[in-house]
Amino acid sequence: MLLPHSSRSAVFHSPVWRRVFPRRAVTPIRILTTTRRYQSSDASSDKKPYYITTPIYYVNAAPHIGHLYTTVLADVVKRWQELKGNEARLLTGTDEYGLKIQQAATIAGVNPKTFCDTGAETFKKLADTANISYDRFIRTTDPDHQAAVEHVWRVLREAGYISLKKHSGWYSISDEAFYPETGIEKTIHPPTGQEILVSKETGKTVEWMSEENYHFNLSSMGPKLLEFYDKNPNWLLPSQRYDMLKAEVSRGLEDLSISRPRERLEWGIPVPGDPSQTIYVWLDALINYLTFTGYPYTPADQTVWPANLQIIGKDIIRFHCIYWPAFLLAIGAELPKQILSHAHWTMSKKKMSKSDGNVVDPFHAIKRWGVDTMRFYLCIDGGIIKDGDYSNQEIEDKYKKYLGSQIGSLLTRVCSAKYSVSDAVKCEQEGRKVELNEKMSQLYNKLRYETLDGFRSRVDGRMEVMDFPNAIREILDVVSETHKYIHATQLWDAEQEAIRSYMLYPAAEALRISGILLQPFMPGKMEKLLNLLNVDAKNRTWERAVLGADFEYGVGASGTKAQVFPRFPIKEEDM
Repeated sequence: MLLPHSSRSAVFHSPVWRRVFPRRAVTPIRILTTTRRYQSSDASSDKKPYYITTPIYYVNAAPHIGHLYTTVLADVVKRWQELKGNEARLLTGTDEYGLKIQQAATIAGVNPKTFCDTGAETFKKLADTANISYDRFIRTTDPDHQAAVEHVWRVLREAGYISLKKHSGWYSISDEAFYPETGIEKTIHPPTGQEILVSKETGKTVEWMSEENYHFNLSSMGPKLLEFYDKNPNWLLPSQRYDMLKAEVSRGLEDLSISRPRERLEWGIPVPGDPSQTIYVWLDALINYLTFTGYPYTPADQTVWPANLQIIGKDIIRFHCIYWPAFLLAIGAELPKQILSHAHWTMSKKKMSKSDGNVVDPFHAIKRWGVDTMRFYLCIDGGIIKDGDYSNQEIEDKYKKYLGSQIGSLLTRVCSAKYSVSDAVKCEQEGRKVELNEKMSQLYNKLRYETLDGFRSRVDGRMEVMDFPNAIREILDVVSETHKYIHATQLWDAEQEAIRSYMLYPAAEALRISGILLQPFMPGKMEKLLNLLNVDAKNRTWERAVLGADFEYGVGASGTKAQVFPRFPIKEEDM
């Protein structure tokens, strides 16, 4: 069950009404836009940068492989859009408020901001190490974010969506959430042998709390959310999770707590007009996607909102697909165009956990295998519907099978000293004609007019539906077919000298186009490959990723001894 009734985070029961702000009509607005260096000059025709976000990551623990996976997927999407000639923006960052941070800082003996500075720097270092082309690394402790959160609070309050209520319930500090009686169970704490109460959904310890705080009128938003879901059938990917989401909302929603007493939670943004309360971390955190756009100050003709794609893990669907759109609807804002929820990573089909010692350190993984090898592996083996199963042996096997023996080997074969890439390109450019026997003619026509015809479109079709593994496989299929072509034509044979350049051309094109299309996945390695082919930087574009679109490459490529994907063990400078 994706969203069990017992696990609705921060939904409270047995409320006692205290005060309700009067509801006023809200005029729908388009949330305005970006920091000034990212302004769009063509907003009137709805031209704006393609805006992608990752979740912001909680700094109470070190980054793991799931954080790297999400961020790499977002970066691939951004680079793909840029390859297609679209302006794109990528936002990532850290979530830094909440009781967990407050307590962790206390244990560490430092103030919360210092604690967050250290954690944020670690996540930022991971993004930089993974070659993530983010446009801003946002932190919820940033001053402009606090201003955006306060503004949203005031809009919600003035619109009558906020009320002050008293409630009691079981609270999990780890989950930053309340659970009803039906959502908890007794268990034995292994280190101490003591009986404790935990959340059924997450297994985190809970304790009884009774307090007064502000609530968002989520119960009234169900019909509006369902109407939006029905009008946008592809809004949440994959569809299996969308069906479960709709079913959950159809069963009815309860009002959502959006603050905590300041006496218990000091580390957070104070409620405007009520310093005795702190804004709930999930309301605060979600607003970061608007903060980047310059909300609420940027002019309407300089927009980057709404987000075109928000990438999340499947465990935070509730927050991004119920709470987040409900908040946006309540303030009259457009909703994100699409949400992609991916699955998790396991090891040996078992959930990763510190207690089992099977948590993957992404820094160590990148150092061991190289950044582009890790990017490739995560994209081809990561799960969208089903969990991906992390394996060092699989990384090595895929490196050898696909990167070394396929892509790297094709570069070596095409750039053999026995023939000339530049002459093959010149042969095509000059329109030279040669006589081919039936076998050679069939091989040539199959590669040129079947395999390479529509190559770019096939990959793009996969990327349009966020099918990262099969987008890569479309490219690998072309590489594989090109290997078969070279083997069958035996261009190295002296008897083929008269037709060698003519026959080499589609093979060289297959390699060149593959290198261009693989740039978003492995930017560093593909830069090296295209450099070895002597493809000019200005020609590594979408328009050039078709057969016959570049007659300037190939000079000096033949006879190269350089390797893009060397054999194991790999030297650090070759990663």
